[in-house]
Amino acid sequence: MWETYDLQNEDFLWAGIPFLSGINGQQQAPCGAISAAAVSLGLRHRCALGDKPLAKRARTRIRQSSAQLVAAFAEQFGDITCMGLLGIDFSKPGEYKRFRETGIWRDKCERYVQFIIEKLYAFEDEVRADNG
Repeated sequence: MWETYDLQNEDFLWAGIPFLSGINGQQQAPCGAISAAAVSLGLRHRCALGDKPLAKRARTRIRQSSAQLVAAFAEQFGDITCMGLLGIDFSKPGEYKRFRETGIWRDKCERYVQFIIEKLYAFEDEVRADNG
């Protein structure tokens, strides 16, 4: 998505690292894919704050898109929290190792990320259609 949003700066990728496992293993937090997507939407629709009408439209689009994203994710997967999605308590010793070794991340997390990416591309298609 970073190419699509013209965010070709590795700093943005590094900024997403804390979203792994919820927010650094705090599974009561939203799935990291959702959190990163929300930040991505904000960056995608950023504009000069001095242009108040444009900034208002941008904030509205960001809020609406984020709300749609979270609702669609919850509907598809039944939860938005890392704990609810994976059923793993990363605060317990050995759980992260089990998570990696059993491939749960491949079976579940990759599906969540793929879902998010597809939704972000769909939002981008909507923006392009709205802009003619």
